[in-house]
Amino acid sequence: MARRTVNLPDSVEALARDAAESGESFSATVTRLIERGVQASRGRTAPRYVGAGEGPEDLGRAAERYLTDLVSVR
Repeated sequence: MARRTVNLPDSVEALARDAAESGESFSATVTRLIERGVQASRGRTAPRYVGAGEGPEDLGRAAERYLTDLVSVR
C-alpha cells in the first residue's frame, strides 16, 4: 500500500473525524470517504447488459404496455 502525505484544511479533517466509524483509523476513514465520493460523483451508469437498438426512449420501462398495444392491434 502506498503511503501519501496529504495536507487537509482543519475543516475537512473535522468532517473526516466526525464521519469515522467506531474503531476506524483516520486513513481508513479518508479512504472510505474518497471511494464513496468518487462513486457518487460518477452517477448512475448503464449496466453492461443494456443493448442498443431502435424504439421509444421509455421502451425498457414501458415494454409491457407496448406489447399489450401490439397484441390488441392484431
